[in-house]
Formats: sequence, C-alpha cells, structure tokens
Amino acid sequence: MSTFRSLPRLSTFTSTPCTYRPGFQRLLANPTPGTSTIQQRHASVQQPPGPNLPGPPDDPNEDPKRQGSNANQDSWRSTAYKMAESALTTGASVAILGLVGYGYTRYYKHMVLKKMENAFKPGDPVLDLAATNKLGSATGGSVLLDEDKNREHWVLRQEQAKLDAIVSGQVRGQYHLLVGEKGTGKSSMLIDAMAKIDGEGVAMFDAHADPEIVRIRLGKALDFEYHEDNIGSLFSIRGPRDASALLDIERAFNKLEKVALRRRDKVGRPLILIINSMHLLRDDAAGKDLLELLQQRAEQWAASNLATVIFNSDDYWVYERLKHYATRMNVIRILDLNKSKAMDALRNYRQRYRNEHPSPSLLEQVYDKVGGRMSYIGRVAKSSDMLSAADAICATEKTWFLNQCWILGEDMDDDVMNQQKYASAAMVLAKALVDKEKEMPSCYDSKEGHILPQIPLHEARQIMTRADFIQSYDAINLFTIDSRAMVRADSVPMMNAFREICAQEGFDELLQDTLDRISAIESLQRTRELTVKDLWAGGKFKIKMLDVKGKENGSLVVAVASEEEGGKGDQWATSGVE
Repeated sequence: MSTFRSLPRLSTFTSTPCTYRPGFQRLLANPTPGTSTIQQRHASVQQPPGPNLPGPPDDPNEDPKRQGSNANQDSWRSTAYKMAESALTTGASVAILGLVGYGYTRYYKHMVLKKMENAFKPGDPVLDLAATNKLGSATGGSVLLDEDKNREHWVLRQEQAKLDAIVSGQVRGQYHLLVGEKGTGKSSMLIDAMAKIDGEGVAMFDAHADPEIVRIRLGKALDFEYHEDNIGSLFSIRGPRDASALLDIERAFNKLEKVALRRRDKVGRPLILIINSMHLLRDDAAGKDLLELLQQRAEQWAASNLATVIFNSDDYWVYERLKHYATRMNVIRILDLNKSKAMDALRNYRQRYRNEHPSPSLLEQVYDKVGGRMSYIGRVAKSSDMLSAADAICATEKTWFLNQCWILGEDMDDDVMNQQKYASAAMVLAKALVDKEKEMPSCYDSKEGHILPQIPLHEARQIMTRADFIQSYDAINLFTIDSRAMVRADSVPMMNAFREICAQEGFDELLQDTLDRISAIESLQRTRELTVKDLWAGGKFKIKMLDVKGKENGSLVVAVASEEEGGKGDQWATSGVE
C-alpha cells in the first residue's frame, strides 16, 4: 500500500466531478493484487458522461441558457446539412435516371427504325421458305428452283411482266388487288417477282381470321416487336402494348411510314407490302375494321408514293368491301390458262423434265378434263400417268360437291331443313348453269378452250331465292364470282361434276321433291292447327239467338260435315234455323 500513500482521501474525489487519468482508469479496470481495496473504495464513484479525455474539468459556473442555445444551433445546422445532402443526392439520382431513360428511349426508337429498314434489305424469309435455291435469269434477276432443282414457276403468264413492274417499284400511285380462283398462280407469280429483285424493298405475309395473328405476322415481316422488348416492362411500367391488335397494327404502320419516307429520299422507290390470302379474314365487324384500316393506309401511301400495297384474295367479298372507298385501287384478274398455253406448258414440262413427247390428242384429253388451272396442270404434269391424275382430280371435285350439297328428297327429316336449304340452293344454281350451257351457241373453242357458262350475281341470287348463300359457296370453292360480278363453276372439273350430277336419272324429280318437302316443313312451321274436341265422334254445338225481349229468334248448329254432305270428315258444317 506504499504506492498510494500520497493519494488524497476518497472524499476529495467525490466532492466534485472530475476526470481520471487514463493510467488510473486502466488501473481501476485491471486491478493488481495490491489494489483490490482501492477498487472497492472507488467502485461507487460515478463517472460523468462523455469521452474520458485528459484536461481540466468543465466549468461549473458556465451559463446553462448559453449552453442550450449552442446545442440548438448545432442541432439545426446538422439537420439542415443532412436535408441539403439528401436533396442533392435525390436530385442527382433523379437526373441521372432521367438522362439514362431519355438516352435509352432515343436509342430504342432508333433501333426500331433500323430493324425495320433491315427487313426490306435483300433477302426475305418468304423466298427461303418458297424454294431451296435460286438461279440467275437472262434479265439479271433470279428464278426459283424446287426440291428437284427444277424451275418451280415453269409457266410464264402474261400477267407476270405486270407484276414484275409493280413489285420492282416501277408502277406507282396505285394499290392493287389480285382476284382469282384458288390455284391460278397468284402467289407463285408474286414470289417469282420478289425473287427477281431478291426481295429488296418488299415484305410479304399471310392474313388470318384472328387479328392477333395478323398482328404477329405483320410484326415478323417488318421485324417490329410492338415494344414488347422494351426494358420498361422490367419495372412493371404500363407500356404501349396494352392495347388491341388494331392499335398495334396502326403503330407498326406509323413506324413503317417513317422508314418509307427515308427510303423515298434515298432510293426514290416506294416500299412494297404484299398481304396474301385476304379472303381468310372474317366477314364480321372485326374483319371489316381491319380491312378498312389496311385500305386507308394503302390509299394514303399510294397518293404519296411511299408504299405500294398488294392485296391477294381468292374470294369476291373482299373486292366488294374495298369497292366502297376505293379511289386508287387497281384490280388484276388472274384467270385460268387458255387451251394453247395449257397444252404448251404440259408439253414443255414433259419434254424438259421427263424426256417425253406426249401426243397432241393426249394433251387435249388432259385439258378437257382439268382445264387451264395452274394447280391442276402442275399436278398432272408431274404424274407418271396424266390421264389417271386428271380423272382423280375430277372425281375429287365431284365428291367434294356431293359431300357439301347433296339433297335428301321428300323423306328428309325436318331437323335437317336448314342444311337442305343450303344444299338445294346450290343444286338449283348448278342446274341453272347446266341449262345455261345448253342454250349457249358454243361452249368450247379450238384455241381458247372451255367457255364456262356464267350468270350475273343478281340473277344467281334470284334463282336460288337466297342472297346470302353465294358467298359461302365461293368460300368453299363450289362456285366463283369474278370482279365483274359473274357467277360460274369454280373450275372445269367442277363444271364437269355439275353436268354428271344433273344428267343422273331421276335428279330433277329428287330436286323437286326436296324443294316441296322444304316448302311443306316451312308451311307447317307457319301454320297453327285448331282442334275442338267436343266435335269429335259426331258432337255438335247449338247456338241460340234471342231477340230484344229475350225470346228465341233462331239457332245455329255447328258440326263436322260427313262425306255425304260434301265434307272430308274433318271440316266443319253449319246450318241455320230461323
């Protein structure tokens, strides 16, 4: 304890607050074996708050109000500094985020137009799907080859040169509607025209009954994602995709218009947009709205030479819808080949690819069976036995017509009346075409070939007594309506089927029985039968007539007339008694 003899008494430390030296604090915290008594004595000493720094103690005589004001000033300064720091940090973050968002938006819009421009550069997925190879032609373009390395479009038609000029951008200021039956070669000629320029400046896609599918196919053709790849979707931001298919198609056309403006300034030629299979659109409100949107854009772009739109359709109703607002529309009819061109095509194909020399009589027999339809000629030309292939085509068309529109006669059930109305109307129209052919001075020309009978559309509706069925017949390829509103058989094999069916024994009686049965069912549905049970089994009604005084003035008896009285047993007879 000699070490601590000079220390003052404990009362000295407790009389006033003080700050211990660091060495002494360590001594209190880690006592040695000889300091336990001092530690116990100083354990009750309460150290003031704050850092234990060496130096003189605080002045106990300092003004408390001054100390409070200094503390308040320090507190406000600290708060203001923190608020300013937070505001500057937030402002800088928002500014950086805004600059990044603005830069990304400008970059995204630039890339959208860049991708759409790339969609019109040489090369097109349609050409890749249509053929496996291309071969240079004498004019410097390309023609398509099929899987056997043979030219796919081996029949050159007179409409090909016109379509080549349209697709290459030489013909401007119009939009075009290709109308023709299925299998006449419309799509093939368009693809061939695209191949000659390697698809440069051309985009092509197929229509569909669902507008959403049309939206997707248009986006694929234009390489437009409808903002679905925008990074804003990662932050759950409501994007421009939250809309209908028509609005998306309108947005795609807005972008396409910008690309067309750039192209017109650089190249001087319009873009070409080909919409194939327009007849697949539904003839309802949604289909009409989509068709109206497409036509409006086609009219605008044709007037400004920005783009040329080509519609391709198999059915007549598309022409009827476009006719309402058409001012710059050009209709191109694609018909079957005549006799001489069809026979030349068959002969050239057999000589070039099969090393055969068919006789003119054989070629004429084939033409008489299938006519000049491109799809039928191509199928027959590639067959080993052309006559058998032609007979198979005729049988297929006849079976299709019978499966769709055969009539059931007078024994049909009333549940199938609506279907039989549809079938009997088709049979009546087919019979009218056969009768029309008999009245024609000639139905076959030695150079042109078949001359199919045709009836104006309004007369065809009058013959069927229905105005709504003819469009459905056109859709299922039984009858066709051309751009001049003339109705005829869809093809030569179908007309051959009409002749065979109408020439069957008892066909006229069967058709008339069917029509009578339909009339009887309709009459029963419109008639209400009234039966009085009291008149059954000879019952009678007697009606008395009284005068103003209440006396009987006469009577009336109601009964069923017998056969002797001139009735049929189910008719009422009345007799009056004065």
